[in-house]
This record gives sequence, structure tokens and C-alpha cells, in this order.
Amino acid sequence: MKAEIADSLLELNRRFYAQQAASFSATRQRIQPGMAHSLSEWAVTHGGFPASSGLRMLDIGCGNGNLAAWLAEQGYQGWYTGVDQSDGLLSQVETGSDRYTYLAADLSKPDWLVDLPMQPFDLVTCFAVLHHIPGEGLRLRLLRELKRLLAPDGIFIHSVWQINNSPRLVKRIQPWEKAGLVPADVEDGDVLLDWRAEGEDFGQALRYVHIYNEAELQRLAGKSSLKINESWSSDGKGDNLGLYQVWSRA
Repeated sequence: MKAEIADSLLELNRRFYAQQAASFSATRQRIQPGMAHSLSEWAVTHGGFPASSGLRMLDIGCGNGNLAAWLAEQGYQGWYTGVDQSDGLLSQVETGSDRYTYLAADLSKPDWLVDLPMQPFDLVTCFAVLHHIPGEGLRLRLLRELKRLLAPDGIFIHSVWQINNSPRLVKRIQPWEKAGLVPADVEDGDVLLDWRAEGEDFGQALRYVHIYNEAELQRLAGKSSLKINESWSSDGKGDNLGLYQVWSRA
């Protein structure tokens, strides 16, 4: 993908989350079932949430802090760092423990991790974020950076949308011309999705989304010197709107 096209798609999403922070946050008051399952399984391997006082977690794309609030409800005692590019979403964070830190950072920028704690993380999560990263080059750079942030035995848990499994969401896919682009500008799996949280007639807010398949994720993991330990589907009425995976160092 040409750099100027990737920049255009990134700016499209920056604008969306700047303008639609309130309406988007209203739909994200609870975490998804797949998130709860994956984090509960991770906690079990460390003796449960109350036994987690020495652990460090990095939540990429923390949004309005709904995951942090859920962790606090479960009794998580470790250190938590949430990162998001949207000031509007971060302004709605309510979890106030001194073990919880929030940072504004744009993952597309080379210096996005400069303010992160220096200690490696036992867990890095990236729920519903990777599908907003355009182009394999930028995805690989980010994944390799995340690998460097992992403790030797740390794990990386992420999810990506599988909107093709929802006829309702497929209907929201818009022609690229609405974003000033043409299909030849983008890559296979790239779609332009509108936002209708405020009603069926509200379709002017647009987002870039990439629809991954498991073979593509396997290739990205290998090129990042990571390995896929677990993969499953969850979320939505059919339990198939999110593809979840657990990765670790290869």
C-alpha cells in the first residue's frame, strides 16, 4: 500500500474517533465475551485476579476504560497501562486506582511507546485495534514493537472483527469513493464501514477496517517472530463477530 493511502486511511479513523467518541463510547459500556474469557483464562494461570499484584498489563486501544473497569471489578491487583489515540475516549475513563495509568498515543507514529513504562509486560492486549492498521508494513512494525514489550514468558492477546459474518454489518460497507479513494488504492480485505449508532439514516461517519483471515494472521505472527498458541471465535449473536488469538514469543 502506498504511504499516502495509508496516511489517508489513518486520518479517516483519527477523525472518526475524534468526532464520534461519545456515540462510540455509549456502545462500549461492557467488554465483549471473548475479552472476558481470554483474560479470565490468563488470570487462572497466575493464581486468579487477586493474586496478580506483581503483574504488568498493557492494554492497546483502551478506549473509554471499560476493560480496566472490568479488571477492577474482578479484583485485579496488578499494574495496568492503557493506551489510546482518542482524547475523547480517554476523557471518559473512570477507573482511578494508582496502579492504573492511561496514555494518549498514536500507534502509527514511530514514537508512540516513548512514554510507556520501561518494564516488560506480562500481558499485552490489543482488542479490536489491528483491523484499523493499514498495510502490512505498518502492521509488522507494530507487532514487532509489541513483541519487544513482552516479558520472556508474556503473552499477547488480540481480536479482530469478522464483519463478513454479519449481514447487518455487511450492509454498512460503503464504496471507497465516499472517502475519496478507489478500490485499486486499497488491499484485499480492506473495507470502508459507516457508523449508524445514532439511527439507520446516520451514515456519514466512516471508518477503515481490514478483515483478516487466519492464514494472514499466521503469516504476520511468523514475520514478527511470534507464534499463535490459541485461536477462537466469539462475540455477537452467532459467537463469530470477533476472531481472538493468543500469541507468544516464537
